[in-house]
Formats: sequence, structure tokens, C-alpha cells
Amino acid sequence: MKNIIVNLNKAFESRIRLGIMSILSVNEYADFNTMKQVMELTDGNLASHLKALEGLGYIHSIKQFIGRKPNTQYYITEEGKKSFQEHLNALEELLK
Repeated sequence: MKNIIVNLNKAFESRIRLGIMSILSVNEYADFNTMKQVMELTDGNLASHLKALEGLGYIHSIKQFIGRKPNTQYYITEEGKKSFQEHLNALEELLK
């Protein structure tokens, strides 16, 4: 019997990382506060998952100020799109 979970990406096992990648795959970008509110997370929890995904090269951030308030926007990278799609394909295969 072939290993049916071999193509699942361990980076997306967390529901939070799955949520981040889902948000970024259907939007051009999302800022920190939007993702925090949508997923109902604490700053620290979201930040740690964003840092991990950024470290893997799946997302990147742009920090700026809007008025006097800091704003960080996150974008999915081409590598992130490819890896996330492969993970989704593996999930589909698993469900068949």
C-alpha cells in the first residue's frame, strides 16, 4: 500500500497556518490586524506562525506606517502558492 500522506506538507498541519495560507491564497494581501480578527487569535500566537511561514519562504511581509500607526501586510510568495496547492492536492487525494 502506498503512503497516502507523504505529499502533505508539515508546515501546513497547524490550523492557524492553514488559515493564514488560505487567506493569502485568495487575497492579494492581508494585514496583521485583519488576520488576527478573522481567525480570532492573540498577537503572539499569530506572529509566531507568520514568522515560521516567512522563514520557510512561503510568505513575505511589508512594514509601513499608515498615518502614525504601524501596518504590516503579508503576501504569499510563488513558492508558497506552489507548496500550498500541492498540500491541497494531497488532501484531496487523501479524501478519495
